[in-house]
Formats: sequence, C-alpha cells, structure tokens
Amino acid sequence: MGTEVKGLLKKGKSRIVLLVADGVGGAPHPDFGGKTELEYAVTPNLDALAKKSVLGLMLPVNHGITPGSGPGHIGLFGYDPEELQIGRGVLEALGVGLALKEGDVAARANFATQDAQKVIIDRRAGRLATEECQRIVEMLAREIQEIDGVEIILKPGKEHRFVLILRGEGLGDQVKDTDPQKEGYRAHEPQALDEKSEKTAKILKAFLEKAHALLRNEPKANAILLRGFSQPPVLEKFPERYGLQALAIAIYPMYKGIARLFGFDTPDVEGELKDEVAYLEKSWEQYDFFFLHYKDTDKAGEDGDFAKKVKCIEYLDTFIPRILALQPDVLVITGDHSTPSILRGHSWHPSPVLLYSPFAGSDDAARFTERACKNGYLGQFPAHFLMNLILANALRLGKFGA
Repeated sequence: MGTEVKGLLKKGKSRIVLLVADGVGGAPHPDFGGKTELEYAVTPNLDALAKKSVLGLMLPVNHGITPGSGPGHIGLFGYDPEELQIGRGVLEALGVGLALKEGDVAARANFATQDAQKVIIDRRAGRLATEECQRIVEMLAREIQEIDGVEIILKPGKEHRFVLILRGEGLGDQVKDTDPQKEGYRAHEPQALDEKSEKTAKILKAFLEKAHALLRNEPKANAILLRGFSQPPVLEKFPERYGLQALAIAIYPMYKGIARLFGFDTPDVEGELKDEVAYLEKSWEQYDFFFLHYKDTDKAGEDGDFAKKVKCIEYLDTFIPRILALQPDVLVITGDHSTPSILRGHSWHPSPVLLYSPFAGSDDAARFTERACKNGYLGQFPAHFLMNLILANALRLGKFGA
C-alpha cells in the first residue's frame, strides 16, 4: 500500500471479520460430477449470505503461480507477496512462540517416514500425534544442543511439525530445502545457494546425520525434512499500516506466527473452530479487526479427501449465523490459496471471495462457489488489494485527490 493510500485512512468504530477458510477453493473433480468441493457441499448459510454480498476471485500472488501459506497470507493482509518474501521457517518459529534474534536461521521441519533405502514413503509420518512429536523433539533437543559453535534450538508444533533454529555467527539462509515435496524420492542434501550460507548447510548436514541416527528405531518418525530456511525481516506492522486494533484467532502455529510477525495480538487458542468462534465472541468489544483462520479445509485437500473437505466446508457453514449475530460491519470469507483435493496440494486456482457490508451491494448469487464468484461484481483481482476493499466498505478510507 503506497503512502497516498495510507494518507486516506480514517478513524472509525466499524468492526471487520476476515474469515480465512484455508485452501477452500477447489477444482472440478470427475468422480463427483465435475463439481468442486464448494459446489458439492450443502451450505445454506453461506448461500444465503452470498445473495446479499458481492463476490469475486482473488489471485494470491499472480496468474498461474501456486502460493505457499506465507505468501497467501501476506497478500490477504495487504502486502505484495512478490515484494515482501518471508520464509516459512520464520513464520513457524514465531508461531510456536520462539523469539528470533538477528542472524538466526529458522526452518520448518517435518518428521517423515523413510524406508531402508532412505526413500521417503510418508512426508508427514502418518500425521504423527502431537504428543509423539513433543516426545521426540524433547529427546533430540537433549542430545543435540550445539554443533561447531552454533546453538541448535528445537521446539515442537502440531502433529508431525516442529521448528529448527540455528543461532550463531556467520549464517546465511540461502539453503535448498531438503523436502522433496513428494513421496517416492530421497530427501535432498542441504545445499548452500550462496557463499554466505555454506556454513549453514554444513551445520544442517551434521544435524541431520546426528538426528537420523537417534531416530533409527522410531517406527514412523525416522526421518526429518527441512524447508523454508529464513531469517527475520523488518516490515511495517499491520496495526500501524491500517490504523486497526487487530486480533488473530488461529489454532496452528504457522498462522499465529505470520499474524504475530505483522503485529496482531495472537492469543493461545486451542481446540477447533467452535473454540475459535467462541473466542471471537468474547473478544468482540476489544478489537476492530479480526483475522479468523480455519485450517481443516486445507488439510483435507492436501490429503486428497474430497468428501472430507466437503464436510469441513459444511461444518464451517454452521458457524456463519453466530458470526453474523455479532453484526460485523464488514465480513469477508475467502482462502489464502486453493487446495483442490484432486491435486492433493496447493494450486494456482484463484480463491473465491465473498464480501458483505451495508455498502457493498449484492450480486444476488444463488451460492458461494467458484463459478458464482467468477461472475461476481468484484471480478478477479490481486489479493493485496483486498484490504483496500475492506477498508472502503468499513468507511475507513477518505477521498483521493481534490
């Protein structure tokens, strides 16, 4: 957002909800009548809301580009993800509550399962139970505390995920991911992509050798995959950028991390969507911008489970009346990217967007689906313009020029 737009900001009392159903967008599936998950789902509340809202399609990054979760949220918060690139490791570290220092290198880590030939047969170790992850990470943290003068910091996340931080002198973050992103391949060796990162790659190789030796008798979590090597950036915080008191309600560390990085208040909310909505309700008078994140749609899409993703969408639908009962001045429902179950992962497909406010007008659409959004008033637009639309509909932007 340029300085001209920032100069248009107005104070107000309007309350805004940005409900992000992670990976909610899909693609037609031939086994389900050529429908997407949104089209297949029974969503009376979302459909009723669509009738009095405007719809559109949002490009998380750019045409044909498949975004990670980090770039997807950077765009949602009004920053250009092609200009502001933040590594996954930093977001994960902040999400689990680790304070990063200048020069640290953070990485997102997965426990995985490999066979006797070191071929990865499950990138998520059967979505290892969180308690098991905690046990194994605690063991590794006891056994591997330092390598060649570099401190090794480990902290568990949810399920198979944990965070690795290297803390020491002379480290760079330009290292190739070790995660092959697909089963049936061996993990990559840590490879420095510039001279400054050669020490980092060397430490990572030593860490993985030690860790894999310690994990050799684990039935599922006998390998580690690393990605998103990154160092903490300097950026303008969301509350200062938009003049909003911002609260992030999320369960998973990654999304807490990105919100914390951007200056949101990020309480420790545990449980699932019903607990998040309950926290939204009890916090309603204290903030004017609420980022509410729902993960399960993305998980089902990544698992290739069309029917489960449909059920997740239908479950989300049951909470729409409770959110509307709070009488938000602006309610936006969208995703940070699309995760079609037919592709079992993130995709380049635009995210469907619904925007409800007294000043938005209505497309009088019958449903909230990708096809309905394709014909919507908002058209197709880059994600980093969404905040402009939100602020305008919240009457938080003044006139540009004389």
